[in-house]
Amino acid sequence: MEALIPVINKLQDVFNTVGADIIQLPQIVVVGTQSSGKSSVLESLVGRDILPRGTGIVTRRPLILQLVHIDSEDRRKTSEENESKRNGRFYRGIEGDEWGKFLHTKNKIFTDFEQIRQEIESETERVSGTNKGISDDPIHLKVFSPHVVNLTLVDLPGITKVPVGDQPKDIELQIKDLIIKYISNPNSIILAVTAANTDMATSEALKVAREVDPDGRRTLAVITKLDLMDAGTDAMDVLMGRVIPVKLGIIGVVNRSQLDINQRKLVSDSIRDEYAFLQKKYPSLANRNGTKYLARTLNRLLMHHIRDCLPELKTRINVLAAQYQSLLNSYGEPVEDKSATLLQLITKFAAEYCNTIEGTAKYIETAELCGGARICYIFHETFGRTLESVDPLGGLTTIDVLTAIRNATGPRPALFVPEVSFELLVKRQVKRLEEPSLRCVELVHEEMQRIIQHCSNYSTQELLRFPKLHDAIVEVVTSLLRKRLPVTNEMVHNLVAIELAYINTKHPDFADASGLMNNNIEEQRRNRMRDLPSAVPRDKAASSGPQGGSVSDQADGGTGNWRGMLKRGEENAGGDRSMTVPNIPSSPQKGHAVNLLDVPVPVSRKLSAREQRDCEVIERLIKSYFLIVRKNIQDSVPKAVMHFLVNHVKDCLQSELVGQLYKTVLLDDLLTESEDMAQRRNEAADMLKALQKASQVIAEIRETHLW
Repeated sequence: MEALIPVINKLQDVFNTVGADIIQLPQIVVVGTQSSGKSSVLESLVGRDILPRGTGIVTRRPLILQLVHIDSEDRRKTSEENESKRNGRFYRGIEGDEWGKFLHTKNKIFTDFEQIRQEIESETERVSGTNKGISDDPIHLKVFSPHVVNLTLVDLPGITKVPVGDQPKDIELQIKDLIIKYISNPNSIILAVTAANTDMATSEALKVAREVDPDGRRTLAVITKLDLMDAGTDAMDVLMGRVIPVKLGIIGVVNRSQLDINQRKLVSDSIRDEYAFLQKKYPSLANRNGTKYLARTLNRLLMHHIRDCLPELKTRINVLAAQYQSLLNSYGEPVEDKSATLLQLITKFAAEYCNTIEGTAKYIETAELCGGARICYIFHETFGRTLESVDPLGGLTTIDVLTAIRNATGPRPALFVPEVSFELLVKRQVKRLEEPSLRCVELVHEEMQRIIQHCSNYSTQELLRFPKLHDAIVEVVTSLLRKRLPVTNEMVHNLVAIELAYINTKHPDFADASGLMNNNIEEQRRNRMRDLPSAVPRDKAASSGPQGGSVSDQADGGTGNWRGMLKRGEENAGGDRSMTVPNIPSSPQKGHAVNLLDVPVPVSRKLSAREQRDCEVIERLIKSYFLIVRKNIQDSVPKAVMHFLVNHVKDCLQSELVGQLYKTVLLDDLLTESEDMAQRRNEAADMLKALQKASQVIAEIRETHLW
């Protein structure tokens, strides 16, 4: 099992080559407040001074530190560990037992650990600046030494509360977010560092660890500065877990003092002094504390943690490999036969466009109606309901009807309701159906325009490779739709014009309404006969009725003519609708000129029985015929739109695209890839190779029975 940690290091190297952080590998994350001794703990584990020192916040970028144990007899590693082969022999280019390398410096080897510290400082300032700000961009450092155990550690900025100097005001929140990002990784072990000369119950490191690890299954506590506790006190209760229990344990260590650091005291000497202190101060706990015990414990915990994480890690790698393989396939292979590729892309787009209308597309939208389904909704819901909401008598007042009846009679009073008034008014109402019909065409046109984008986003991913081809296809389809729009509008306009051209009062569905009018005329005739004086014979009245009565009757306002009926209607008004009608002005006084063009001042009065009856007849006829025409329009407009717009575009799209775009002179320009497509393809290919290599590494673990 000891070899599991190098395996994880190898996986880390694999993903470092592609600069990806998509796999959460097992690692130890060091968390603590500023000046809690985090850096000293890490340097004790390395055995070297490698971390920047100073006051305030020093660690301002995550440092991913991989410790690789090597045998002292074999200081030359394979090419993966920064050595190369020459003439079949290993090139001995590393002088010394220990060395380090950074990911950002490629194959440069650092044998001077002072240079390693300087490189960390300069790289931190390069990204984070010099104003004590922080960055979440990690620094990767790999240290090879015979004096270390295999570990992967992450050093994070120390928790702070108050901004210092020119630090951002939200520095505390920034640091906490950065810490949470790393310790939220379920594959990480949290190393919570707390100074012994502070109250364990106020430990910020343990507090933040509990936020993501409430059960404490992956938290190990480290108590630093045991030698700095007040005289007469000790950390026995804390180290025994009596103050705050920690499942993975609590380990105490002794740090180098600032004086030791200034005097360049060796870490090995410090570890020896630490052991002596523990034997003297905590003899019963000396073997379970100290830097060496901490290193062994971390190695053991990380080893077991890796073993537990490997099944899930393997699954995650396989899933990602499949996703990147699919992504790489979507980018397509480099184009060899441009002519065939262009024809293939055009054909595929045309097919997907038509399939989206038919509802047989490969990618079906689930969030909203699209394509043919939306066109159907426009026809039967939007357009249908709009027509049904049109009032047959909307915008038509009783005075309009009465005026039309009077205007249709000319200079002679009419005995019956003139048909001309019905035709005049019904055409006015039918004309109102044209606007919603044209709006239906517009909505379908807009949806067919939206289908272009739908196909580009979901159905033909290859078009993303060739933005110029995509733009050209959009332009051709848009132009085709634009050309069909006036043709379709003209047809819909003609459908309404056809209804206006001939008012078919012999329509089968209009028979009942016609019978209503005939019955009304017959009723008027019977009423007139009943109201004649007894001195007038019925047969003469019947024969003279159609001629409108005698001149004397019309002159004296008899009851058998229009004025007589009007007068009688005023006296015996039975209608319940009132309206404003022009009234005859009173006779002018003597000495005043008479202006026949003066408009009479309207007065309010009720309709006569005759007027009310005539208006009701016309209104019922208009409503009946309007409903017939509306039904015809509701049926014929969708058919016209489908024939002249939708089906025409479907039938002509393929030939239109080929005719406009499939030209030799356009091949090179249309099939020019976008600038970042080649880069994205290479990145996807590199990531896929890394995932496949990682999968092979895990497979080797099973073969060697390490897992």
